[in-house]
Amino acid sequence: MISDPYFFGGGQHEIKKGGLLKVHADFNKHPQLKLDRRINVLVYLNKDWKEEYGGNFELWGKNMEQCVKKILPVFNRMAIFSTTDFSYHGHPDALNCPEDRSRKSLALYYYSNGRPASEINIDQEKHNTLFKERKNNSEDLIAFKPSLKEKVKAILKDCIPPIILKKIMPSKP
Repeated sequence: MISDPYFFGGGQHEIKKGGLLKVHADFNKHPQLKLDRRINVLVYLNKDWKEEYGGNFELWGKNMEQCVKKILPVFNRMAIFSTTDFSYHGHPDALNCPEDRSRKSLALYYYSNGRPASEINIDQEKHNTLFKERKNNSEDLIAFKPSLKEKVKAILKDCIPPIILKKIMPSKP
């Protein structure tokens, strides 16, 4: 396993009152190292976090029918899980913490050269984050429309040669 020296998508995360992170499977290839993302480590930094604030980290089954594990993001708690094309996770319900509080975590990602075939969605060899809808949850149906800016970026990525694209839209290390 190789840690990510660029912290691409990782590092310190903070979500404020009303914020959430829809259920998803993470991107599967590091954009610079071209390695397979394999392990996520999340360390929570929330002292005196109360259950009524919400923000539970949720792990969902492959069929998205039910949450199989919820983890309250209390101080010094760590969640470690395998990152596959089917490891759906997030905290899909809005935070209900006081205005002066936020949900803080440290995210570390680990990579390898290759992965077992059972962890790969053969329909999407390389992919960005894949957001999923929870079964029987109408709120999830609302949130998946890309903005005009996101649509334009996607078109540019499809049309412009990579060497030029790196100059006009550099990736964040």
